Amino acid sequence: MLINLDKLLKKALIFVSAGVLVACAPVDSQSNKSIIIDGSSTVYPITKAVADKYKKQKQPSADISVKFSGTTGGFRQFCAGKTDISNASRPIRSDEIEACNRNNIRFIELPIAFDALTIAVNKENNWIDSITLEELKKIWEPAAQGKITKWSQVRSGLPDKPLNLFGAGKDSGTFDYFTEAVVGEEDVSRSDYVASEDDDTLIQGVSQDANALGYFGLAYYEKQAANLKALAIDSGKGAVLPSRETVLQSTYQPLARPLFIYVNAQKAQSNKDLQRFVEYYLSQAQNIVQEVGYIPLSGEHYHLAKVTFFNGEAGTVFGGHSKFDVTLAELLRQKAKF
Repeated sequence: MLINLDKLLKKALIFVSAGVLVACAPVDSQSNKSIIIDGSSTVYPITKAVADKYKKQKQPSADISVKFSGTTGGFRQFCAGKTDISNASRPIRSDEIEACNRNNIRFIELPIAFDALTIAVNKENNWIDSITLEELKKIWEPAAQGKITKWSQVRSGLPDKPLNLFGAGKDSGTFDYFTEAVVGEEDVSRSDYVASEDDDTLIQGVSQDANALGYFGLAYYEKQAANLKALAIDSGKGAVLPSRETVLQSTYQPLARPLFIYVNAQKAQSNKDLQRFVEYYLSQAQNIVQEVGYIPLSGEHYHLAKVTFFNGEAGTVFGGHSKFDVTLAELLRQKAKF
């Protein structure tokens, strides 16, 4: 039976903190506590757009700081209690859960969008239109460092030109997700490439280098599509280009991924402005995500996320690592755990 959200919103919110139900008082419209947000550069444009719209439409005096230091950098601060919300382009890892537990930080995991990790080359590249997962692994695995340095080494028939690589830095959730999906193990990658947690830096590098190959989020690619070319990914069932349609149809695999915000459950209990902002975020996300250039979740996904937040269901359904073999709807129906 579906929960009536209107009735839930009229009642005091209930949040779970360290396994104890704590009643939250009704929202005080006069409160004005700061909200500190950091984390993923991929999720940053969504959260920044939500914050800007929230201040314009709902709370002009709201004190909301939105920055990006990468998903890993964001969780480092979040699990130390320094931020209220952590933007994330991958699920929270086991070591980060342990760090949060050590500091008695309980979090609420909220998927807010889909993304397609995009493999792109320079627009002048006329020798490759698609690439297999095996070829990507051959390029990016640690054994490739200093050895796979030309396009001709990737596939027979490709030109004997330099292969110049651009990719996410190690504090980026994009790095974690990409290495786990492509190499087969998180945090395992060659290191002789131009690395950055700032997707715009990577976009600029690939767009200026005819021999480049890089990876970053779909929205960043689409902003500069005139200067780049996305490669179709062949995971064994034919080459598929990244797009909203292929992500929603689950055919762009395994580089389609959910994006998240993680909310400090204790602060959501005590900071009424944080409660109000997250409620607004979830109610507006479907439209704002599309405006920014990412892929909205389904209505069912957002409904489940709202129920998760309003019930204060602290924890994660991912078990400390990314999952590539189940749907988001299936995961959201599972009970979150620490």
